[in-house]
Amino acid sequence: MIVVLLGPPGAGKGTQGERIAADLGVPKISTGDVIRAAIAAKTPLGLKAKAAYDRGDLVPDDVIMGIIRETLAAPAQERGVILDGVVRTVPQAEGLAEVLQTLGRKLDVVMLFEIPDELLVSRLSARTVCDACSMPFTGREPGELHAECAKSPKGHLMRRKDDEPDAVRNRLRVYQAQTAPVVEWYASHGGNIARVDAVGTMDEVAGRARMAVGLS
Repeated sequence: MIVVLLGPPGAGKGTQGERIAADLGVPKISTGDVIRAAIAAKTPLGLKAKAAYDRGDLVPDDVIMGIIRETLAAPAQERGVILDGVVRTVPQAEGLAEVLQTLGRKLDVVMLFEIPDELLVSRLSARTVCDACSMPFTGREPGELHAECAKSPKGHLMRRKDDEPDAVRNRLRVYQAQTAPVVEWYASHGGNIARVDAVGTMDEVAGRARMAVGLS
């Protein structure tokens, strides 16, 4: 099963994507993950991505989709994959469709996590992250040491500038401007769009996400 995750920042799609991937027994990959792996492996496309980074440019869509194609063609993704952050714009949706067609595969579900903007503003502006590994925490004050983070137990908590309320609202405006046309594109091209209510506890949302991919 191949699933594309869509949703605003803070909706929990990354966390839920990890759960769904585990339930389905398939990997979850993100654009950043595969680009970093290609750069580390010094593949031809990875070198092109690194050159863009070094210039301070965004990695071109054709390079991203080339790396995605190589990733999806690997044996590890043979049973399926959860794609997080791979599709953010209509050109990327079109690019992924072309990649899947060349591989003889199909997109099964577009999982769209939905949550009111003001709830996201409240949630994100109350969030702190570990300065060592970016693990998020809620209800903890900046500067605290924490033992909960298994990756970096000596890290300090900090609040990201883009989690301030005005910055969050701007991020949401950008998301809506980019993603609304993506949803329309999938709807007009016969995509199976599963809308997931992202309001509630982690387990409640997980239950809805499981149902969206046919798991009870």
